[in-house]
Amino acid sequence: MPPKKITKKRTREATESDSEPEQVSTTKNKASGSKKAKKEDTVSVKPQPTNLVLPVRIEFPPKITGTTRIATWNICGIAASQKKGFQYYVEAEDADILILTETKVNVDPAVAVLNKRYPHRYWSAAFKKGYAGTAILCKTEPISVDYSLPGHPEPDTVKGRIVTLEFPSLYLVGTYVVNAGTGLKTLDAKKLWNTHFETYIRALDAKKPVIWGGDLNVAPTEMDLKKPKNNWNKSAGYTEAETSSFARILNPPEDIEDAKPFVDIWRKMHPKDEHYTYFSYRFQCREKGIGWRLDSFVLSERISNRVKLCEIRDEIYGASDHCPVTLEIDGDL
Repeated sequence: MPPKKITKKRTREATESDSEPEQVSTTKNKASGSKKAKKEDTVSVKPQPTNLVLPVRIEFPPKITGTTRIATWNICGIAASQKKGFQYYVEAEDADILILTETKVNVDPAVAVLNKRYPHRYWSAAFKKGYAGTAILCKTEPISVDYSLPGHPEPDTVKGRIVTLEFPSLYLVGTYVVNAGTGLKTLDAKKLWNTHFETYIRALDAKKPVIWGGDLNVAPTEMDLKKPKNNWNKSAGYTEAETSSFARILNPPEDIEDAKPFVDIWRKMHPKDEHYTYFSYRFQCREKGIGWRLDSFVLSERISNRVKLCEIRDEIYGASDHCPVTLEIDGDL
C-alpha cells in the first residue's frame, strides 16, 4: 500500500531544520530572453517533480559491474521520512553503503528495511534530543569506527554530525555539517567546525585516501544555487567564509606542507550542470526550481579517477526536502 499523503502538520515540522538555508525573495527577472537562451545552451536544468510522497515503484539503472555504490541522503527526520516512502528509495537504490544525515534520532532505530539490508549500522546521535543525527549503514564491516572530530573544543556540538569508517583502502567520512543559521547567527560555530574538520580530513588523507560525503551545508560556487547574487554573504551556506573554507580543502594553499588536493566529484563530472539537492518547503521553491546543491561527495584526488558515476537523484522527492546523491567507485573499499 502506498504511503498516506503527507499532512500539513508534518510539512510544517519538516521545515524546522538547521540545514535549511534562508531563502532571499527576489523580483522576477524581466531581462530579454536572448541572454537567458544563451545560458540555457551551456547548462542542463531539469524540471522537478513536486510530489509529497515517494511512489511505491522506483527504478534505477543497475550498478556498474565491479563498483561499490555509495549513497547519501538528508532525510529530514527518519520518523517523518518513513511515513512518506523512505523504504521505497532504500530498496530501489540498494546501495552498498548508505549515509543518512539529519536522522533526528537519539537511539538506534529499528527500521526493517535498513536492518534487512545492512548488517553493520553506525548511528551518531546529537546531544540535543530530536536534532541533527548522522548514520552510515554498510553491507561490509569496516576496520574501525569513530564518531569524533579530534581537536574540537566543544565535543557535544560534534555529536550527531560525523561518522568515520576505516576500510582496507580508504576512509569514509559521513557528515551533517554545522549550519551557519538564520541571519548567520551560528557562523562562528561553522568556522570552528571548518577549521578542525580541514585538519582532520588532511590527517586521514595522509594515511589513506578519503571519501567524504553527506550534507556538507555549503553551496561551493554560484552555479550551486539558483539565486547566488541575492544570497551572497546573507544566507547560510553561501558566504565567503564558508565557500573559501571548502575551496581550501579542494586546493590547499602552499603553506600547508604535503597537503594533497580533493575533488568535488559531482561537479567534476557535471561541469556545466545546475542541479540541486535541496529545495525549501517554503515559497514553492521546488515548483520554481529554486534550489541549492548542499549534499555531495568529495574525494582525495588520487582516487577520483576510480569514480564511474555520480548522480543527484532528482526524482527522489517527497520523503525529504533533500534529494539523494549516488556515487559508484571502481573496486572494493
